[in-house]
Amino acid sequence: MAMHGKVEKTALVTGASSGFGLLIAIELAKRGYRVIAAMRDPEKQAALMQAAERAGAVGSIAVARLDVTDAETIDGAVADMLRRYGRIDVLVNNAGMAVGGFVEEVPMAAWRAQMETNFLGLVAMTRAVLPAMRAQGHGTIIQMSSVSGLWGIPGFGAYAASKFAVEGFSESLRHEVAPFGIRVALVEPGAYRTAIWAKGFAEMHGQPESPYAGPLKAVLGIARRTAETAPDPREVAELVGRLVDKRRISRLRYPIGRGARLLPLAGRLLPWRIIEAATRRVMRKGR
Repeated sequence: MAMHGKVEKTALVTGASSGFGLLIAIELAKRGYRVIAAMRDPEKQAALMQAAERAGAVGSIAVARLDVTDAETIDGAVADMLRRYGRIDVLVNNAGMAVGGFVEEVPMAAWRAQMETNFLGLVAMTRAVLPAMRAQGHGTIIQMSSVSGLWGIPGFGAYAASKFAVEGFSESLRHEVAPFGIRVALVEPGAYRTAIWAKGFAEMHGQPESPYAGPLKAVLGIARRTAETAPDPREVAELVGRLVDKRRISRLRYPIGRGARLLPLAGRLLPWRIIEAATRRVMRKGR
């Protein structure tokens, strides 16, 4: 599709009905991209379209039904995008969920759902766009990871495991696709004001009489206070916008937000026994 004599670049953003996905879709539309805002339920597009209207970007955003755990919807959305626009310049793998609870008390069904959405869904989306990007000789894949992909905290083992998997997958992927002109980057936010944590808190796995009840309460207290005072998530969307517009993405990992740079640095510089002792002190406060 042409725009002012130029080829209009396209972007596919998953999980675009709320949170980072909504903001990233708006940011890319403002930067001149034709954005396919993918979501499991297109009936939940109202917040996105209201934000797009305020930003003057309604005409640059189209909504697509896509569930990253459903191969049929992935293939359909990608095929429709190629049929309409003939190209996929950017994929932002943002769709995700957070499962909370101590390892022993999180049922296997929840572990599987966590990995299906945050990791296997991301792999499926990536594989779906690679043939088109490889054929056109360029493309950018932004993987929305987390500081939890570098630092596992008690009470969120399932979420951390999914993000650690995303990190390793993306590192291998970047090496494999670079010869075809495809760039890969990991965006690693710290805590931000998005709905994912509220949903995770509401569905926390645990029992009142659990031996883990005290430590879980302590961890949740810190997580809630952190979420309540977290910064504006728009700065994450702006980082994604800058990355996709860069001529060269020189690094794989882009940490952003409070603690996102300090925690990994502390992990490299401090002895593990100090980190472990500090974590245990926090957990003991809930006993």
